[in-house]
Amino acid sequence: MPAPRMPDADRDWMVDTLLSLLQTPSPSGRTDAVMQLIGEIFTDLGVPFTLTRRGALNAELPGDSDTVERAVVVHADTIGCMVRQLKDNGRLELIPVGTFSARFATGARVRIFTDDADEFFTGTVMPLKASGHAFGDEIDTQPTEWEHVEVRIDRKVSNVDDLRRLGFQVGDFVALIASPELTEDGFIVSRHLDGKAGVAVALALARNVMTQRTRLPHRTTIMVTITEEVGHGASHGLPPDVAELVSVDNAVCAPGQHSIEDGATIPMADLHGPFDYHLTRKLCRLADDRGIPYARDVFRYYRSDAAAAIEAGAATRAALVGFGLDGSHGWERTHIESLEAVYNLLQAWLHTPLTFAKWDAHAEGELRDFPSSKQPAPTEQWVPLSRGDHAEPGEWSGEHWPPSEGPVGGQS
Repeated sequence: MPAPRMPDADRDWMVDTLLSLLQTPSPSGRTDAVMQLIGEIFTDLGVPFTLTRRGALNAELPGDSDTVERAVVVHADTIGCMVRQLKDNGRLELIPVGTFSARFATGARVRIFTDDADEFFTGTVMPLKASGHAFGDEIDTQPTEWEHVEVRIDRKVSNVDDLRRLGFQVGDFVALIASPELTEDGFIVSRHLDGKAGVAVALALARNVMTQRTRLPHRTTIMVTITEEVGHGASHGLPPDVAELVSVDNAVCAPGQHSIEDGATIPMADLHGPFDYHLTRKLCRLADDRGIPYARDVFRYYRSDAAAAIEAGAATRAALVGFGLDGSHGWERTHIESLEAVYNLLQAWLHTPLTFAKWDAHAEGELRDFPSSKQPAPTEQWVPLSRGDHAEPGEWSGEHWPPSEGPVGGQS
């Protein structure tokens, strides 16, 4: 079956939306501007939404269920920096917001936001020894930790007093400018695709539902979180009746990984642990049935909003769908075909019943109704060898386990 294709107008809208998102700075902790932009898009589409006290957004797509039973979770926050110290030389020492190396910040153009909301400053993240004409080979041997870089501000400043006069303070946010570029071959190269490419896909899904006047089998929230990069994005605000959650985030394209840049990736596990067995396999079947290119992967140094939601107590199946991303948290690259594959897979999923329609419609139930027969083979239910000689799992001696009588076989 040939892979489905988005209409050109829908693809163009998704890419244009992504470019707008990328050019709106939003490091974790300072996301109001990008959330205003996202809210305006939902409003234009006619999608109702609410904000939590902390600023996460829940938009609802119409469906036939009585409650919101599905969630697509994306994050609008990015990595960034904060000012750790005003330096005597008129420059700024940094700490990272989110997890990334100073190696990938070095050379970045940045915007520095003081407490004056009407003004920002520009600058460049520089190594302490930046000029080969001054330091010779030392520029190649200096360490790359955060204390070995600084922000050179594009203003006439040379000491701490100059910085204070302009309003700089410890704790000011420093956003890395994304500088997105769309290549002739369909690649999107930019900082901060991590997160914002997923938001663009989710917004394109919402646009399709609203323009086509689609009514989904289940009411669905598109949750846009604002602190994923610091580990607790979806830990609050998720509707209580969500039965299935799919987080949309980057899939790690790197040596030793299986993620792909020209399709979707369905991870089986991340450092938080395995994703829901049944939901991940359902997504794989949907991709197979519809000819959507995809790969399976496992991630060792990665977590997403799905982990935050589960750790916070969300009683939902949870899975992750990723767009292929090379160079994550640095100069990132994805491909339009990957975003399209993720879009097509999520759209297919949203038009299906819950994984186990009867069971998943309730938060709890009786053991006799649990659909365990859908996963384990009968041979997984085996009795210990201490009850007899059973060469293969599944062979049964006729004895019940655990035994009702006392020690067996000479045990004491």
